[in-house]
Amino acid sequence: QVQLVESGGGLVQPGGSLRLSCAASGTIFSINAMGWYRQTPGKQRELVALIVSGGMPNYADSVKGRFTISRDNAKNTVYLQMNSLKTEDTAVYYCYITADTGKWMSSWGQGTQVTVSS
Repeated sequence: QVQLVESGGGLVQPGGSLRLSCAASGTIFSINAMGWYRQTPGKQRELVALIVSGGMPNYADSVKGRFTISRDNAKNTVYLQMNSLKTEDTAVYYCYITADTGKWMSSWGQGTQVTVSS
């Protein structure tokens, strides 16, 4: 079982910045992927950014050049630095992980609200 605890969401003006954090805990032998998805009412959850072990980060086209994903392997934590935020970035952001806990499994965080508004 993997637990994900997210933090860092909130209200920010257009053009502002926020940093999301997601810490994974539990019995984790290795992590294959960690990242962020987002969802707005009435729409499907969509990929924002994902780091797969040994690979390059993968970003949604809409956030390239503005968002940066990073990972601290020692802390089993993934971060999402969001700059130049736009109103269309408003969503609930969910942390995602695929890890070996004795068996390979995927888990989602509880979600954190990001609101970009003037």
